[in-house]
Amino acid sequence: AGGISFEGPKGWLSQKPSSSMRKAQFVVKGKGSEKAEVVFFHFGPGAAGGVQANVQRWLGQFKEPADKLKAQITDETIDGTMVTYVTAEGTFMKGPPFGGNKVPVPNSGLLGAIIDSKQGAVFIKATGPKNIIKSTEKALRAMVKTALKNK
Repeated sequence: AGGISFEGPKGWLSQKPSSSMRKAQFVVKGKGSEKAEVVFFHFGPGAAGGVQANVQRWLGQFKEPADKLKAQITDETIDGTMVTYVTAEGTFMKGPPFGGNKVPVPNSGLLGAIIDSKQGAVFIKATGPKNIIKSTEKALRAMVKTALKNK
């Protein structure tokens, strides 16, 4: 995606993307039937708004206001490429991205990475039970770092 090759971490199950907007999609299983979803998006240069607009859009997918989500936004430069990481916890409103019926899912987490690429930003968004999302963070960050060092 965006001229960067990513290799899914061990334990992530690759799935066929459920929409044409998605470049790749993974499932991360937890205990019992719990699972989280990790999705990759790339829309090309200048598309999908800037980093801040996407961070706000992601935080807006929760029922609670952004200031109640324990959200953390951090920037990191890896081999000259800026990456913005986003984490949040709360009641995720699961459903279609633009309108449609949304279902509240309490105790959810979000982990996102926005990678500034010359071919347009690459967006990685993991959502699901907060315990799975927390346990996924180290692997997601390592995947991004490896991909950027190998680009």
